[in-house]
Amino acid sequence: MVERKILRLITMKNTDMKNYLQSCRTKFWQDVFEAELKYILRYLQGVKTVLSVGCGPAIIERGLAENGLDVTGLDISEEAIQKAPDKVRTIAGSAENMPFESESFDAVIFVASLQFIEDYAKAIANSKQVLKPNGKLLVMLLNPESEFFKQKTSKPDSYVNKIKHTNLQNIEETIAEYFSVKTEYFLGIKGTKIFQSQDSKVASLYVIKGTKKQ
Repeated sequence: MVERKILRLITMKNTDMKNYLQSCRTKFWQDVFEAELKYILRYLQGVKTVLSVGCGPAIIERGLAENGLDVTGLDISEEAIQKAPDKVRTIAGSAENMPFESESFDAVIFVASLQFIEDYAKAIANSKQVLKPNGKLLVMLLNPESEFFKQKTSKPDSYVNKIKHTNLQNIEETIAEYFSVKTEYFLGIKGTKIFQSQDSKVASLYVIKGTKKQ
């Protein structure tokens, strides 16, 4: 009976991952990833080593690596990182207990992942620890005020319903304890259309950019 339950859970996880990867191949999500990638690359100009926390199957990270960055992906799901491309170094582990030496990276990024981490304050503190002096932090947060967020949470099977933290002010204040920060709204989404927008009711992401305090 126990073996049967374990097999069922594995099958469900494999199906979920397969469905996720299939959805990522749609034009809509390809456009979203391209817009996010371009944004990240602009911010990371001059950076060499990057840690992406909550990388999943490393779709964005593949693009970073193809643009010459040395990328390490960290994710708690071994199943997810098994789908990552060979160009991206991946490690299974938690953001609350990062398995890296101090001052190992030029930049740390969270691409719509920080809000799903139980102890995001610990993840941010660890990010400062693993960053080199004047290292960069980039945190893309799902914007709960946006039409995109509300549409997603209205669907019971949406991954967005697994989110643990929706108070963006609290997250920003925590990040500001360790980093000098700048913020902006980004990436308007209406239906399947994406466009530039800094309207808090339209932009799907709230972006926090930080430089490590000394």
